[in-house]
Amino acid sequence: MRVPRFQPFPGIRYAAEDGYVDAVVAPPYDVIDEEERTRLVERNEHNAVRVELPREEDDGRNRYEVARDLFRAWLDDGALAQDDPSFYVYRMGFHDETGRPRQTAGILGALELSQPGEGGILPHERTTPKDKADRLEILRTTQVNLSPIWGLSPAVGLSALCEVEGPPLARATDDEGVHHRLWRVTRPGVIEAIASAVASAPIIVADGHHRFEVGNAYRVEQGRPGPWDSIMAYVVELAEEQLEVRAIHRLLTGLPDGFDLLGALEPHFEVFEAGKADDTVLVRMQDAGALALVTTEGAWFLRPTEATAVAAGHDLDSSRLDVALASLPPTTLVRFQHGVDNILRAVERGDAQAGVLLRPATVQQIAEIGHGGDRMPPKTTFFNPKPRTGMVFRPVWE
Repeated sequence: MRVPRFQPFPGIRYAAEDGYVDAVVAPPYDVIDEEERTRLVERNEHNAVRVELPREEDDGRNRYEVARDLFRAWLDDGALAQDDPSFYVYRMGFHDETGRPRQTAGILGALELSQPGEGGILPHERTTPKDKADRLEILRTTQVNLSPIWGLSPAVGLSALCEVEGPPLARATDDEGVHHRLWRVTRPGVIEAIASAVASAPIIVADGHHRFEVGNAYRVEQGRPGPWDSIMAYVVELAEEQLEVRAIHRLLTGLPDGFDLLGALEPHFEVFEAGKADDTVLVRMQDAGALALVTTEGAWFLRPTEATAVAAGHDLDSSRLDVALASLPPTTLVRFQHGVDNILRAVERGDAQAGVLLRPATVQQIAEIGHGGDRMPPKTTFFNPKPRTGMVFRPVWE
């Protein structure tokens, strides 16, 4: 299989003299709700959410034109400045779900695009149609990679190439306490070493499958060589110590009044009481080898039957749950939500009739499924923490 090229690019960054960009960076678009967007907009007039999730203006411009005009205005007024071609080391320091201090270190660069199976970029998860049209129009109009996809590389030693000296060019601490740090890499020898390491093996798409597919669609639309042949990617060594993978859980609505959900799930799972759904539930799920159902009436563990495990095809809770969901009434709506607390709150408030908690996929499972050419169900993995939009942008204009 041909492997993708990984090259430096002329990044565009916030021109913060002290390097602190806390007020202007934002989470990626797909984890921002309306309340958080409002908070980010109020934080700073140049916050990246204004171009990542723009709003229409009264002057007749649509939201995509607003994003384009804002970005170009920020360049013109000096809020943003463009670098010479560079790689960027990006580190995130955080505490995992057990409270243990962790660090993820990777390289931001321009990764050559190709259709799945053709050029050494391996998606591991199926996507849904939602958001693709919106993201494609944002890219068409702004001509900027606003946030990176996340790629996993089996190249041993890539993490060592992320060891850099001196203070970062940009730094921020987000609302979850994650420390984000960015350094430019301009030394020719280091650039060559990074490019060679990443190009030595296929890349698995960890996060940003929609952006990857949108990048490919835009590349095909252009019909000629150009900067759109690549996409901004955050490439991290495929190693357990570099990655924290969390599950994306499910919220259920649309069930008929009086519907016996437990009874509907019993053909697919061994059902037994789980006690209180609290901050210990994920550990207890692992010990029980089970998913967990949460309603206003209580919580239950769901241990897959052998028939369900066989029908699922993958050793994944998302695949097993899909088997059971197919038997529910057609009015059932499934929403995706990360975070146990978010699931419990939604059920308690009545925003959902039930929540199903899943165990996360492992790094090994992601690697095996990606290299095997298969894909997990949509919204199976949640990589934590998320790189911030605005640490660096990548233009795709000529």
